[in-house]
Amino acid sequence: MAGWFELSKSTNGQYFFVLKAGNGESILTSEQYVAKGSAENGIASVQANCSADDRYEKKTATNGKLFFNLRAANHQVIGTSQMYASEQSRETGIASVKANGTTKTVKDNT
Repeated sequence: MAGWFELSKSTNGQYFFVLKAGNGESILTSEQYVAKGSAENGIASVQANCSADDRYEKKTATNGKLFFNLRAANHQVIGTSQMYASEQSRETGIASVKANGTTKTVKDNT
């Protein structure tokens, strides 16, 4: 099963999206946007940038867990991954974003 985006509205009235893998696991979460159109543009940016290796910024959190950011051509963060315990699991997460990030399926929960 292919992945999809879920577009949602938070309790504070702002919009965000989550890229989900085919198994339903969240693999990339956006920042919050004031306008729904901005969140939709964020989804389009994931679709456009997820295939490029140089768009992934690998990071380590203060607690030692690993994660990554997907960045646009202008270096803005488009989305952030979950936390991973190992470099291999982080690499698997990146591969999953590459495999699922071009999906055109958007589930609008707003």
